[in-house]
Amino acid sequence: GPGKIRLLEQIAALGSISAAGRSMNMSYKRAWALVDELNRCFGKPVVSTQMGGRAGGGAALTPFGTELVAHYRAIEDKAEQAAGLHLNALREAAERSG
Repeated sequence: GPGKIRLLEQIAALGSISAAGRSMNMSYKRAWALVDELNRCFGKPVVSTQMGGRAGGGAALTPFGTELVAHYRAIEDKAEQAAGLHLNALREAAERSG
């Protein structure tokens, strides 16, 4: 859904699951649960993580995760275009009949 995709976009932008969660007013635990759910759903990782420590941790989208976001946004754009055509047709029909 849109929330999970937005979380992935924030991880890509911020390089961190915790920072991405915070940017969406979401706990780290919730953000991690959503990432884990996505990884399990697709049977392959959408996010790669690096443990913290002296060099610091981080997270990034895998190539599949980047592709997932791109396809989702393309589907969303096409759906909005299709809906717009039908909504305009309904508005015109309503104006003609009323």
